[in-house]
Amino acid sequence: MASPAHALGPALDKDGVRLTVDDAIATVTLTNPAKRNAQSPALWRALAEAGRQLPGSVRIVVLRAEGKSFSAGLDRQAFTPEGFEGEPSFIDLARGGDAELDATIAEYQEAFTWWRRSDILSIAAVQGHAIGAGFQLALACDLRVVADDVQFAMRETSLGLVPDLTGTHPLVSLVGYARALEICATGRFVMAEEAVSSGLANLAVPADQLDGAVRDLASAVLAAPRDAVVETKALLQGAQGRDYEAQRAAERAAQARRLRDLAGLGE
Repeated sequence: MASPAHALGPALDKDGVRLTVDDAIATVTLTNPAKRNAQSPALWRALAEAGRQLPGSVRIVVLRAEGKSFSAGLDRQAFTPEGFEGEPSFIDLARGGDAELDATIAEYQEAFTWWRRSDILSIAAVQGHAIGAGFQLALACDLRVVADDVQFAMRETSLGLVPDLTGTHPLVSLVGYARALEICATGRFVMAEEAVSSGLANLAVPADQLDGAVRDLASAVLAAPRDAVVETKALLQGAQGRDYEAQRAAERAAQARRLRDLAGLGE
């Protein structure tokens, strides 16, 4: 990673979210370990704001959390009649019209969508519990490095709800439909060994080596030219939506752009 001498103070520090930028690497940290980094609409707005504040120089975004748990999921206060102060309760949302409810959920989802932007590569460093919304936040990132004590679980179905924070698409993409359905329908824990073997995690390490493993991965990505990584990410992201011949064509077009740029003939 870049030298700490280039690090600045937090670009954002509010509602359980802190953003720091150190040259090409930004770090988003969940900062409420006393509540196991439970999530709320205020935290989601802060996460979305962190994405909007990223400088153009950032190539890697690391998502991490303070304390023993990455995120225990949605703050249980959401399930009380009063909900969060200044926020509509779940009961209020249910009483609203379809358009209003859809718009509210879409706003919540914005905290989870920007991590897969083609101009950055995001890495989640996950330890301890990553439950429900916490699991979906980890799934929002491109890559996941986990501690050997990690416990993923999708508990929404057990609460009579569905996962709605953008986690279903990456989950199915990573582990397949049948495994994703079983994980969601049972709400069971997925531990580190299964996370790696099923493709949920890229690497599992002892908890005290988590930060170092993420630094090593970030450094390896930064060693490659930025434009090549951006083009490759976009190429792979679109692969599932293309057939074989369309993907071949996309490869040719991407390579042509890279060759022209390297030859100084790009636009």
